[in-house]
Amino acid sequence: MNTYVSRLLLIGIFTIQCSISPAQNANTFPHLSKKGAITQFIVDGKPFLILGGELGNSSFTSLEYMKPIWPKLKTMNLNTILAPVYWELIEPAEGKFDFSLYDQLINESRRNKLKLVFLWFGAWKNSMSSYAPSWVKINQDRFPRARDCNSKSQEILTPFSETNLQADTKAYCAMMQHLKEMDGNEHTVIMIQTENEIGMLPSARDYHPLATKKFQEKVPNQLITYLVKNKENLAPEFRERWAKTGYKESGTWEEIFGRSVYTDEIFMAWQYSTYANTIAEAGKAVYPLPMYVNAALNRPDSLPGSYPSAGPLPHVMDVWKAGGSGIDFLSPDFYNPNFKQWCDLYTRNENPLFIPEHRFDETVAAKAAYAIGHYKGIGFAPFSIESTENPEKEPIGKMYSLINQLNPLITAHPDKMEGVLLDKKNQMSIIHLGNYEFAIKHSYTLGFEANSKNETWDPAGAIILQTGENEFFVAGSGIVLAFKSLNNPTLTTGILKVDEGKFENTNWKVIRHLNGDQTHQGRHVRIFMNDPSILRFELYTYK
Repeated sequence: MNTYVSRLLLIGIFTIQCSISPAQNANTFPHLSKKGAITQFIVDGKPFLILGGELGNSSFTSLEYMKPIWPKLKTMNLNTILAPVYWELIEPAEGKFDFSLYDQLINESRRNKLKLVFLWFGAWKNSMSSYAPSWVKINQDRFPRARDCNSKSQEILTPFSETNLQADTKAYCAMMQHLKEMDGNEHTVIMIQTENEIGMLPSARDYHPLATKKFQEKVPNQLITYLVKNKENLAPEFRERWAKTGYKESGTWEEIFGRSVYTDEIFMAWQYSTYANTIAEAGKAVYPLPMYVNAALNRPDSLPGSYPSAGPLPHVMDVWKAGGSGIDFLSPDFYNPNFKQWCDLYTRNENPLFIPEHRFDETVAAKAAYAIGHYKGIGFAPFSIESTENPEKEPIGKMYSLINQLNPLITAHPDKMEGVLLDKKNQMSIIHLGNYEFAIKHSYTLGFEANSKNETWDPAGAIILQTGENEFFVAGSGIVLAFKSLNNPTLTTGILKVDEGKFENTNWKVIRHLNGDQTHQGRHVRIFMNDPSILRFELYTYK
């Protein structure tokens, strides 16, 4: 029996054992809804933006440790926390499951009016298998490990073992069954991350005998069919490697993609994607929550194996799409500065943008606004969100407050929204909304703020929404907006009215009317860096 058929049977077994009731409509559960090129996340029948934070890897091991954390999360205006589920803790002995810790987490989240995204730390976390149960770790004959190019075993379970896959899938489905029973009506847990930062180290591919045997076989028809069907839309860097062999449609991995570490990575990407897909599809057969896989991003000019090879990275995203049809989307984890570049890559071919993990630094507030405003992202989450000592001062909390107030407008009209992200290197952005062109500059360009003299600038970010032919809202900090008519550039565009305010129960409340010095005598609309706020303004044109 080949691997593909055995995995279909594995999914079928879990479907029969733990299928959802026919009376339950999958659309009543949290799910993704696509409207044109925009994907929205629907929770309890309404579009939902994840204003999140990811807990540190070991933060949720007891309610005692979490006691001082809950108030921090509320102070920073989070609506969702991302929390690990540790395979070693829920299945300490094979076949014996204990979800009491997670029942407590769900109940406390409900009490604090927070949603949850569970991160499945199963076979892999940051490439390694450190969260596998002890009964898996100590039985290497039954649960084999990956090997490097010198045939040395690694702290990594090989994805080529059906025994590894079956054990991982069994635990994952047990979790999904428990969530269905405990939370199927409440929907506290709204999404699942399947594994964590999958990837092979320190070699580009696994050299376990099971892997070597597969590497010498022909490339599966499922992948070839996908490549042929999507040939014109493949990622350019991936298509280029296939082109070098003349777009061959039959042969071994090296015959189709050439001999290189990049072929090794493509081979591993197929194995990882089909492994993760088997788990995701089996889990969805139990309880159909949205499921995604995240990636550790590679550094420029680095080779596979020096970074976690074959994770769901943009240059092998086509392989993941082909092998992981049951996975809803792929997500980047950010620990490098090239935010726009990576977001552009992750939104190719209409992959929804969700950023489940970003270094908790001074850039996250501006980036959250940009990810949601420009990319129509479904959410954002800094890592180790509980580590702050002063949650009331965190810019991300202030930005989340603004986004939450705008949420009804954002989710109702995502096609009439834009976002900007500015710093000293990128001081201006041009956007078009309705009949107007917006020239948006960093507020430090005015020279009014003390920090404008610094060598580096604090990042500025904002969301701009059109709510009428000449009416707009802007929310964020550190920006200056000037305007031009697109319909008739010979006319001058003026500012008719600017109000600073806030939304209370979806009702707009004016705090103060801005004019004179606050609009530079009608020349611009601005929000200084240290004053995150929402402005409503109207434009008009004159000769």
